[in-house]
Amino acid sequence: MLFVSPREPLRSPLSDALSTSALVDAFKSETVFWQQFLIAQQIVARHETGVIPSLLDWLTHEDRHIRGNAAFIIGRLGDPRGFQVVAGMLDDRSDRSEGQGRVGIAGDGRYHAAAQISADRYYAAHLLGDLRDAQAVPLLVSLLKDPEVNAIVPWALGQIGDKRAVGPLVNALDDDSPSMRVMAIYALEELDAKEALPRLIALLDDHRKSHFGAQVSVADAAKAAIAKLR
Repeated sequence: MLFVSPREPLRSPLSDALSTSALVDAFKSETVFWQQFLIAQQIVARHETGVIPSLLDWLTHEDRHIRGNAAFIIGRLGDPRGFQVVAGMLDDRSDRSEGQGRVGIAGDGRYHAAAQISADRYYAAHLLGDLRDAQAVPLLVSLLKDPEVNAIVPWALGQIGDKRAVGPLVNALDDDSPSMRVMAIYALEELDAKEALPRLIALLDDHRKSHFGAQVSVADAAKAAIAKLR
């Protein structure tokens, strides 16, 4: 998995002076998915659609994380096949060999296909946020209670920026998990959802802490969001 709640952007160490074709070559030779994704972002920033044909074969790459990175480039450059591949990864529960992500059980030391599928689906949900395509909103909303991927769904909805997500995210504030509540608060803040203020105020007595990053409490996240939204 790349991040649970990416608050600070990372930057590729590759020089911006490289040609686009050199960046594509670097993308294809990089085997670590999160480093490859940073190169993908540089390629997308060039807005050169001519790279799409050279990446189409990668849309069926056996490693779903690499497949998703190629789809990210293609989708962000305006080709609908990119979105279709990422969305398809969410429904793909077929057996597969070991790829990237968290694919084992702590202390087990063995590969588990179910864990690989979970990691691949999580990454796909993350990539839907990176794609920032509004057609992903209904799909992501349907995953807010999916335990394999829901931790990243609020972030993805916040990145897309579509107001249709506000209602479902307000409902997510009732989730039993403090982590989900904090993630929903962050997303509502990102969406400038002033209509969520009454529900956020009601969370000021919830001092349970999230389980990621700085382990911010629900109350502290709500307080910060209220200050920004008012």
